[in-house]
Amino acid sequence: MNLFVFGLGFTARRFVERARDRFGVVRATVTDPSRAGPSDLAEMRAFGPDSDDPRIAADLADTDVLLVSAPPARDVDTTLAVYREAIAASRIGWIGYLSTIGVYGDHEGAWIDESTPPRPVSGRSRGRLAVENQWHALGAETGKAVQVFRLSGIYGPGRNPIVKLREGKSQRIIKPGQVFNRIHVDDIATTLLASIAHPRAGATYNVTDDEPTPPQVVTEYAAKLAGLPLPPEVDFETADLSPMARSFYGENKRVRNRLIQEELGVTLAYPTYREGLAALAADART
Repeated sequence: MNLFVFGLGFTARRFVERARDRFGVVRATVTDPSRAGPSDLAEMRAFGPDSDDPRIAADLADTDVLLVSAPPARDVDTTLAVYREAIAASRIGWIGYLSTIGVYGDHEGAWIDESTPPRPVSGRSRGRLAVENQWHALGAETGKAVQVFRLSGIYGPGRNPIVKLREGKSQRIIKPGQVFNRIHVDDIATTLLASIAHPRAGATYNVTDDEPTPPQVVTEYAAKLAGLPLPPEVDFETADLSPMARSFYGENKRVRNRLIQEELGVTLAYPTYREGLAALAADART
């Protein structure tokens, strides 16, 4: 069984590291080779508007499992725009598209699940939802098992609140009532492997932890674990945030993950931020 990955970023790279022995050949695309990680994980292909590798179409014909982690350009998925015919004609049986819980929009802190109708707020999330639908349409047309995975805030080795505290880049932002879900990158890998073993055409899954939590609480716990000083509290209204970071605070919801547990049999290694951060704090490489 061969794997092809469009977009070997943080999440997809960790998946390949965890699952490398499950596949005969692993090939992947990158737009920035310096961010691809160890080159022995996969055969690398250039991918982008000006650097599409001519080997990719042939690779897709020799692929069984396709993971799409590359972000769309607005509401256009470059992968589908360029390689739709090659994917449709291939023997690929399982396709996973990594999306975001941002497609649900704001629910004022209420609990939601996969049955909740998406109502994205930002243009970024509207684009994600459009691309989800494009992938599901491809699956319906070709009979290939397409699954969409809506991910919450991703953290893991090298990218987590402890690292931000150590680098002096952390803020303890206070916005009353605000909560976020999170997901450890290893639990994403576990979910993808479970889906590959039990494909369901047209499925959409929330991949998230069990305990949506105010961001300042997570920062405080990370500081305690690592023995680091807490940054001062900052009111959300006056916080120095990028437009993208500020937009995240415009959405408030509690996301359930019951479907991946009941249907795919997933048991999260890190069901809350506490287990995840404790494991990272104990790892000298964090």
